[in-house]
Amino acid sequence: MGYSLLDLTAVLCFFCCWVGYARFARQKAKTTNCIARCLHQHRIHWMEQLIGREVRVAEAALLANLERNITFFASTTMLVLAGVLTLFAQVERLEAVIASIPLTAPPVHLLIQLKLGLLTFIFVMAFFQFTWSMRQYGFLNVMIGAAPIDKSGTNSHLRDYANQMAVVQDQAAHSYNYGLRSYYFAMAVLCWFFHPLLFIVASLVVVYTLYRREFKSKAVMAITAGMQLLNEERQKLSKN
Repeated sequence: MGYSLLDLTAVLCFFCCWVGYARFARQKAKTTNCIARCLHQHRIHWMEQLIGREVRVAEAALLANLERNITFFASTTMLVLAGVLTLFAQVERLEAVIASIPLTAPPVHLLIQLKLGLLTFIFVMAFFQFTWSMRQYGFLNVMIGAAPIDKSGTNSHLRDYANQMAVVQDQAAHSYNYGLRSYYFAMAVLCWFFHPLLFIVASLVVVYTLYRREFKSKAVMAITAGMQLLNEERQKLSKN
């Protein structure tokens, strides 16, 4: 009974960490420079520059590279799902392996199945996010193909169109980011197979890791500095 209560506490902590961090990151990104906020500004600059180019081969290559990364994760997610579903037929063997590891909680047949079910749910959600991201990048390709050329940069309608292209790209990047977060939290669920206390600690470590990388990393500082430089150049051009 002690382990059952601790397992329930660990699961509640896990979902609080996942949902709570997602809401926290979304709200904080509105007022604080972070990867999501600064990259969106870069995407706006990118799409505005695209409107003034006749040849857009570079954009096609960059978007193809982004889609290739997402396709890799989507395909990998299907393979991981196949592996997790296969483990449902090997629960007894998995219990024997866990029981042979020192300091682990005694395995319970039904609990092992619940753990595998949680992993299945996480990777299914990740697959949905990755495929939705792929589709949104496809939408962006259509919008880029339809974008006319404005070398002067004075057409307000085309600038608004560029901003809408940046919004679509931003939403595709968010879906990709949500899929990656699913992988991070799936790593925490793996710790549940050994002990619920380790599961709690792993969930907190994942939140801390995500926060450091999205808000406090050196990459964020460099992207923020680059955004500020681009904004200054944009202001100079608008004055001229």
